[in-house]
Amino acid sequence: MDEIKNKIKDSGLIQLDLADFKPRSILLGLDLGDHLWQGLVLKEKDFRFWIKNADWESYQGKSVYIYCSADAIIPTWAFMLVSAALHPHAACICVGSKIDLEKQLIAENIRKIDIAKFKNAKVIVKGCSDISNPEFALVTLLNHLQPYVDSLMYGEPCSTVPVYKKAKNKD
Repeated sequence: MDEIKNKIKDSGLIQLDLADFKPRSILLGLDLGDHLWQGLVLKEKDFRFWIKNADWESYQGKSVYIYCSADAIIPTWAFMLVSAALHPHAACICVGSKIDLEKQLIAENIRKIDIAKFKNAKVIVKGCSDISNPEFALVTLLNHLQPYVDSLMYGEPCSTVPVYKKAKNKD
């Protein structure tokens, strides 16, 4: 009886799944709009009081995006004050939306890839993934790997779309 061979495994192709780069920590939003006087103005004394007395421990190990839902002008130093209070507790801090934070964390996870494993490799990036903004993740991954790989493809091993192929040396 003939043994069934996994031709993909034997081909030396490295398959990557974007889902492997998804943020693993809990993502929380912190709305500065909740700490404005009458929802309009930041009063420094009241704001500093809130920062001093807030339960920052509840953000321990979580990733936090800071934003303002109110149509108000927030001084830039306010974001710094909140970040300084969060820093000893939060795993990651971002000013912007949840999507901005997800993008930042995905980019950080991609930058952690051991490039040595991909030197002169043929790589397939799995086509279907359940991450938001897959285009961002795909381009970030391509930018990180392209200088090292021989080729990079998109899709499934049975039907890939060639994206990059290193030019052959004419020596």
